[in-house]
Amino acid sequence: MTDTAPDEPAAVEQLVPDDPARHLRTPVFRTLLVGWTLANVADSLLTLLMAVWVADLSGSAALGGLTFALLGLPALASPFLGHLADRVSRRRMLVVAYVVGALGLVPLFWVREPDQVWVIFASTLVYSAVAYVTGACQSGILKDLLPDEALGHANGRLTMIDQVFRIALPVLGAAVYALVGVVPLVAVAIAGFLGAAVVFCLVRIGESRTEDGDEESYLVAVAAGFRHLFGTQPLGGMTWNAVIVFASVGLVNAVVFAVLGGLGLSAAWLGPLTVLQGVAGFVAGAVTPRLMIRFGRPRVYALGITAAGVSLVPLMFSWVIPAVAGQALLGFGVTAAVIAWITERQVRTPERLQGRVAAAGNLVNNLPGTVVTALGAGLLAFVDYRLLVLVNVVVVVGAGLAALRLRDATTLDVSDAEVTPVTSASDSSG
Repeated sequence: MTDTAPDEPAAVEQLVPDDPARHLRTPVFRTLLVGWTLANVADSLLTLLMAVWVADLSGSAALGGLTFALLGLPALASPFLGHLADRVSRRRMLVVAYVVGALGLVPLFWVREPDQVWVIFASTLVYSAVAYVTGACQSGILKDLLPDEALGHANGRLTMIDQVFRIALPVLGAAVYALVGVVPLVAVAIAGFLGAAVVFCLVRIGESRTEDGDEESYLVAVAAGFRHLFGTQPLGGMTWNAVIVFASVGLVNAVVFAVLGGLGLSAAWLGPLTVLQGVAGFVAGAVTPRLMIRFGRPRVYALGITAAGVSLVPLMFSWVIPAVAGQALLGFGVTAAVIAWITERQVRTPERLQGRVAAAGNLVNNLPGTVVTALGAGLLAFVDYRLLVLVNVVVVVGAGLAALRLRDATTLDVSDAEVTPVTSASDSSG
């Protein structure tokens, strides 16, 4: 008995499951988190206020709406940004992007007259492009830094930060704008970009080696991200499903004010409902990594999409309380599904393709909904909004149920030959 006693604690430790979140408690990841947090502040602070500022300065609601269109325009360049991220140091690319983003906001300090609206438009294009650079680089950096089992926890942590700013910054920014104007907000955004640039300039990351790409044409190399995103299973099935869902949800965005009117609520309720979605999204960021470990990424994606579809049902009726509660379910379901999809994408993509696949994913995530929102706004003049919501419910719930057929594989569909080795920090940080 006494001979085996010393071995018992070790045996007990072996029964305790490893916590993937421990990989997030390293100095390097925590430093990167600071950098991305600063960039997120800068990215989020002016997104809505740019359009408000243009509308106030010019007296034109149409020009304010054009500003929103300009915010989405850099998405068209995301495949080329992804290709660049796979050819250069992603850390250095982020430093340059954040410095350029800060410089692009400086001319806003001198905007005073309506005929200077074009300066805001130019700054908006540069400003919004930074987010797509971050999206193209972030996935590859996380893949280089963390083991696959920790990627879901990292995505959950980043989502929680994003949701906090989604809740707090619009309220804070609107208050500051109403009291003292836009100049202090521009200064904070510039400081955020510059702070993020300093962080990524100082941090040292071991980055995977890039390829020269001489064996394939430029367009073929750019398209490789889309081929991998749609052709690798079960990622491809999740992506095709996501295209349908993101496009369909654009219908609800188009009829949101009609829905509020049907519920007997004023347009001002859009703000509180968005906050409610953000709170639910924060909770999803906290619990989704554990759900993916228990049920698998495709199953969590499917359940999240199904929940999002069910949450829209009360919008067809005058059920105010269920409709408000449904917005929390919508925020949770969509956020959980997106985290599962992004994590599946990162795990199943080799390091040399991370930038291009991430950029292709960003385009898939944004473009279909934008197009359908524009079409839905036109249909609203001829079709009752309840019918458009019904179509959305049928499509999204159907997509969620169809996604339940996707199976989670235990091995990657990436051969060893496709994965390039990771260099040491001393080799790649110069």
